[in-house]
Amino acid sequence: MSTPDFNLLITLDVLLAEGSVARAAKRLRLSPSAMSRALARLRETTGDPLLVRAGRGLVPTPRALELRERVSQLVQDAEAVLRPVQPPDLTQLARTFTLRTSEGFVENFGAALIARVAGQAPGVRLRFVHKPDKDSASLRDGSVDLETGVVGKTTSPELRTQGLFRDRFIGVVRTGHGLGEGEVTASRYAAGNHISVSRRGLDKGPIDEALEPLGLQRQIVTIVAGFSTALALARASDLIASVPERHTANLRTGMHSFALPLVLPEFTVAMLWHPRLDADPVHRWLRGCLREVCAPATDMAS
Repeated sequence: MSTPDFNLLITLDVLLAEGSVARAAKRLRLSPSAMSRALARLRETTGDPLLVRAGRGLVPTPRALELRERVSQLVQDAEAVLRPVQPPDLTQLARTFTLRTSEGFVENFGAALIARVAGQAPGVRLRFVHKPDKDSASLRDGSVDLETGVVGKTTSPELRTQGLFRDRFIGVVRTGHGLGEGEVTASRYAAGNHISVSRRGLDKGPIDEALEPLGLQRQIVTIVAGFSTALALARASDLIASVPERHTANLRTGMHSFALPLVLPEFTVAMLWHPRLDADPVHRWLRGCLREVCAPATDMAS
């Protein structure tokens, strides 16, 4: 069975609307002979004359009258499908987005993001879910719309990513702590009691690896799963927390922050999403909101 020529729908729509081969040809910018050939093909395809001679003009057959509204709607629907997507009316939008992030990200950027979204689209709700690992299955199956984190070797290559901000690790202690005065050397830093942060409960990380060439080793008193927990413990004790600077800006209020006396590379916190949502105008708007919320990078440790 041959594939039908859907271009004939446009021709039929114009012919039925104009009721004239000449006028239809002019509207479609075709020659009268080309339009006559198109009408012949339509008659062969539909098995109906469609337009028949009545005096000097043409009149539609009952079959043509039956098809007229259906064909017109089909053409309009096809044009709508191929037309560029119009900007959404955010004020009328009702939708829930699921974001997979760390607790620290929500605590530092969540309030600003919620306020920005609510100001533009009051019917949009944000659902934040915990991020226990870097598995991208939830983005792939659609249960998560957007994710934040550091893009690594285990990140699925199919995902779209865009950097939000650069970050670095800093040291944080309570106000009045001994490290709040004088130069913080690698030896002074290592000599203190430390909180290690590891979602997987690992004993060592990049900071410990940076200390090894210096012949130094941290005394890790406790291991926690999140940076907010580490800061809460450091605020109430003499322990030292080492956390990302931008990621924890709001959580460090009232505490003393200092640059680590170590050579550690900066890293980029990014947002990740599945390619099927790349062109979705509402999802694109949400990504823009997140970029704007994360854009200012002025809080630097001193």
